[in-house]
Amino acid sequence: FGLAALLGILAAVGAARYTRFRELMAPLVSVMKTTPVASFVILALFWFSSRSLSVFISFLMVFPIVYTNILQGILQTDTQLLEMGQVFGLSVKKKIRYIYFPQVFPYLRSAFAVGLGLCWKAGTAAEVIGIPDGSIGERLQEAKIYLQMPDLFAWTVTIIVVSLLIEKLILWLLDVIDRRNRGIGKV
Repeated sequence: FGLAALLGILAAVGAARYTRFRELMAPLVSVMKTTPVASFVILALFWFSSRSLSVFISFLMVFPIVYTNILQGILQTDTQLLEMGQVFGLSVKKKIRYIYFPQVFPYLRSAFAVGLGLCWKAGTAAEVIGIPDGSIGERLQEAKIYLQMPDLFAWTVTIIVVSLLIEKLILWLLDVIDRRNRGIGKV
């Protein structure tokens, strides 16, 4: 998730700045968004070990969400604020902190909220198909094969709880960063 988020943000910044780069990214991102997870998993098994498969699949599912949200946030930034920043001679760092970050933050938060859940779902699906040793996907597959419904439910609940906890933690950290950036209260 972290790698997809970082590269998605950097690619969105590049795409917002350079139209040609945005045009090059459009078909790639479109393919990432529309190709079924199972197809990616099966194709990726030819190139990756089952151990690293879930990382790759999670990346492919999260990257387009972060990229499109951040790109949209940057493109929707209020041009009057940017003009004001230019008139007052704000440095690039200050423009990012005081203009872009507050404008893009809701898009970032939304991308992270959606991307984190999808990351867990896609990663687990990749593990169920690739069956790496010692993974949750392996346990789910075993529960399916041996008709162990209690195990299946237990692992499913585990995935949901861990996913929700991580999502809440990351969104809380984002909110802390946002409040600090805006100078609201002591965090």
